Amino acid sequence: MVTEDARNLKVIGIHGDFDDAQNALKLLLGSESFNAKLREKNIQLSAANSVNFGRIIFQLIYHIHSYLELVRQKAVAMGEKVYLAVPSGNFGNALGGYYAMKMGLPVEKILIASNRNNVLTHLIKSGSYDLRSMSVVSTTSPAMDILKSSNVERILYDLYGAGRTKALMSQLDNENYYQLTDDELVQLQQFFEADFCDDEEGREYIREAFGDGYLMDPHTATCFKAYESCRSKPLKTIAYSTAEWTKFSPTIANALTGEVDAHDLDALKSIAAKAGITIPSSIQALFDKEITQKTLIDKAEIEQEILEFLS
Repeated sequence: MVTEDARNLKVIGIHGDFDDAQNALKLLLGSESFNAKLREKNIQLSAANSVNFGRIIFQLIYHIHSYLELVRQKAVAMGEKVYLAVPSGNFGNALGGYYAMKMGLPVEKILIASNRNNVLTHLIKSGSYDLRSMSVVSTTSPAMDILKSSNVERILYDLYGAGRTKALMSQLDNENYYQLTDDELVQLQQFFEADFCDDEEGREYIREAFGDGYLMDPHTATCFKAYESCRSKPLKTIAYSTAEWTKFSPTIANALTGEVDAHDLDALKSIAAKAGITIPSSIQALFDKEITQKTLIDKAEIEQEILEFLS
């Protein structure tokens, strides 16, 4: 992202974590004054992550595709149930699986895999969404270093209705906490099971998969923990590889070779050597490009930074 140099592109770094960025995005999407200023320039604000429901539509499709692929491979018979093992993240992939399940995809349950930021594990096991004593922990699966997964709200809406969802989300915003009733928890657990995977467990799964001939990233690795601990029936399981290994080369190099704090390029080279593969040319080329996007600001300055860029 920081090497992109198109004149119509602006990358803004902020001091903070994913939750800070997503909260800022939601504030901008809902800001009448900001959107009015954009309309003056004939611009409309949108989002490419799963805050935008259009993203969820695509995240729904590949659950169906992967099931049909198992049928084509004769790994399952049409109508036979499977488990879906999904890294938690912003809960978009899990939400897509949930909608596919409600549309008729034969799914036993969706297995939610978290890292040490395991608030969703607590929610699905106990009905408690409790952030009062939590702060984001930096892990080797950073796309899942999230405490407020925005698509959980859409699950609540579908299960419990608009009024109850509004009450729960308002309590979360004001008190950093809510508790589902016993009946609501039973409803949630009809669809979901959950567990979390710490960094060392993830590295071990990476090593095991590599020994079996598969090179995977640390987000995908968390699925293996949920696969082992959450299934109550011996059904086929679809595990979703939600990220690409080259983005997390220092973590993978550490798992495979033991090297610590390697530079991205050095880690890529050691992984490629161990796996007997070449670094993708598009990735290799990034290290020769100039860093052109250097903006780093506080989240309160995002609106002004965007307006200045548009001017």
